[in-house]
Amino acid sequence: MDFAAYENREGVRMSFNAWPCSRIEATRIVLPTGALVTPGKSIPEMPVLPYEPVVCEGCQGVLNPHCMVDYARKSWRCCLCDCMNNLPRNYHEINPQNLPAELFPTYTTVEYTMTNKNVKAPCFMIVLDTACPREELQDAKDSIGQLLALLPEECYVGLITFGATVTVHELSGTSPLPRSYVLRGTKDVTQEKVKKLLGLELTAQEYATYDKNTGSQVANELSAKSRFLLPVSECEFVLSNILEDLQPDCFPREKGQRPYRATGAAIAVASGVLAEAHSAQGARVMVFTTGPCTVGPGTIVGRDAEEDLRSHRDLDKNSAKHFKDATKFYNSMGIRLATSSHALDVFACSLDQVGLAEMKLAVDQTGGQVILAEQFGAENFRKSLRKMFARREDGTLEMLFNGTFSAFCTPHVMVQGCIGPVSALAVKSKSISENEVGLGQTTSWRMCAFTPSTSIAVYYEIVNQHSNPLPHGQPFYLQFCCRYKLSTGEIRLRCTTVARRWVESSAAPEIIGGFDQEACAVLMARVATFRTENEEAFDLLRWLDRTLIRAGTKFGEYRKDEPETFRLPPNVAIYPQFMFNLRRSPFLQTANNSPDETAFYRLALGRESVLNCLLMIQPTLTMYSMNGPPQPTMLDVTSITPDTILLLDGYFFVVVHSGTTIAQWRKANYQDLPDYAHFKQLLAQPVGDAHQLAESRCPTPRLVECDQGGSQARFLLAKLNPSNTHQTQHQSGWEQQQNFGGGEIIFTDDISLSVFMQHLAKLAVAS
Repeated sequence: MDFAAYENREGVRMSFNAWPCSRIEATRIVLPTGALVTPGKSIPEMPVLPYEPVVCEGCQGVLNPHCMVDYARKSWRCCLCDCMNNLPRNYHEINPQNLPAELFPTYTTVEYTMTNKNVKAPCFMIVLDTACPREELQDAKDSIGQLLALLPEECYVGLITFGATVTVHELSGTSPLPRSYVLRGTKDVTQEKVKKLLGLELTAQEYATYDKNTGSQVANELSAKSRFLLPVSECEFVLSNILEDLQPDCFPREKGQRPYRATGAAIAVASGVLAEAHSAQGARVMVFTTGPCTVGPGTIVGRDAEEDLRSHRDLDKNSAKHFKDATKFYNSMGIRLATSSHALDVFACSLDQVGLAEMKLAVDQTGGQVILAEQFGAENFRKSLRKMFARREDGTLEMLFNGTFSAFCTPHVMVQGCIGPVSALAVKSKSISENEVGLGQTTSWRMCAFTPSTSIAVYYEIVNQHSNPLPHGQPFYLQFCCRYKLSTGEIRLRCTTVARRWVESSAAPEIIGGFDQEACAVLMARVATFRTENEEAFDLLRWLDRTLIRAGTKFGEYRKDEPETFRLPPNVAIYPQFMFNLRRSPFLQTANNSPDETAFYRLALGRESVLNCLLMIQPTLTMYSMNGPPQPTMLDVTSITPDTILLLDGYFFVVVHSGTTIAQWRKANYQDLPDYAHFKQLLAQPVGDAHQLAESRCPTPRLVECDQGGSQARFLLAKLNPSNTHQTQHQSGWEQQQNFGGGEIIFTDDISLSVFMQHLAKLAVAS
């Protein structure tokens, strides 16, 4: 079964493409039944229809090719709830030879153009940290100038700066001197408070003459849209002048003290301004910061430089005194922003932590973007910014806004929940399962902002009773509808309907034949990382191990109590490797990472496409040599040889690793000699491929070029299977053959993949 073809046609990948027909049989397949949906995926064959969809009166599902149509009675039967519906008048001329596009058998994914009476371009509120040195502030201003050049002219933009206080800048340019409002950075402010402080409220006399339809001159002059949020084409000159005159925060800073930085208060003010002027429209709060919040709401560390920033050990011991309050505040900010369909982006350029671990929930539930770099002038930060604001062929931004994602299913299936950059909506349905996974108790979720690569994991529970078996081979249907807004203000509704089949038992060959081990690994990884918020990592590792053993017992071929006979079918053979690498990944192992870095990794895993998530879990390794073209090689320490170059793609970083011989030749400048043109080409090819990989991602991964035995080689060694360590005494014949080629030794106490598989086989076949 070609799972990639399904994804290219539908934008959906499922862990099992054939489902057992009863609740009991479903529990016996052990692994989750779920789907990974990419609602913004570019599908070339997908039609865009210039009208609104026909909706079922029973379940609110959309008319699709799997629905039965009665051409004589001009009605249709919903394939999801079996409800009969009348066709609208404009469909009364349809017949088998005259079908609308949504009934074509090949168009299981279509987009509808929805009517929008209030067309508004998205808004970008820039929140700039000025509590930094002059050089860093200048780099930040240059990056904002780059951002303005990338934005379409019709997009709205605003500017808030913060240090010890929060400053909201007027961009109208109507006054001869720049005007701004300075607010205290020590207190949280609500939308009503922002209205009052910025003079956005009307007096009783002005409100009496106010017309909701036509407005009034006074109201228009006072509104935030005429003062603080303007289209780029109208305020670019004024905004550039404000940025040019901007100076580092002048609040005095004592020796041995951190600067005053009111990040939380600045985000609260930005949220209030956007909620007042751009509510229920696409908008992003873009925070450019260079350090941790030290004052006001959202504080993560005190101003005394002797106070250390919290570490994972502090979080485990519950001794991080600011963590709970800061997390509670940012979580409330996430709810405020999500209610108005606004996203929170964090662009942190600092050698220290900035508080991303506390902001994680707010960023995640609003679909915001996170970019971490050492400084705003770094090339990878500039590239990430360009990629984030990339455009489609028609000139619109690739990013999508103000989305609502809904899942519909047949009566024999219930929705357990969803994991992704979403926030739950209070939509009740008969299809809601009591067993919650991720964000449950609903069938609809808000996606404030997302990209073409954003994927949503939806988890299902089969509830059909064993006493009421469904016919083997009978199809069942799932539907995913995502309503979103383009950067032009146009509203689209994408509807995807997938059809799969029931099988009579969990032992049916169709179960294994339709098992997508890659999608299942990502579904399991998302559940594990979601549960890290409330559970210990050790308990999650035990859960992963027990689930893998049960899956091995279920799907493996073996004789009882004979581990050497244990074999896995081809469709399941790589799944244990994914679990082995997931256990060692930074999503579950927090050693050598700060809380901010861990939060960054987990945020990315919860939203990227299947292939990108697999790269995070299990990187790819490519070998370059003079003996032939580049070829994939095992993710094992034995792949390191003196005369080859290795390219490791770990999604967050790309490593070009030169063997000792290659490094010696390069240092001797052999590549500059005419007779060694082939060696020069060998050196250039992996670096060129690494840059090509980096160009396609946002955020741009870090490029690491290192030599065998060098300090930077740790980036590669940390990802390789430690089949050859300082403690290795008895090796299997397979590992001996590999080490015969000249591998390197890793100094680690981690077990190797072969030992992991031996233990799996032993436990899976135990009676």
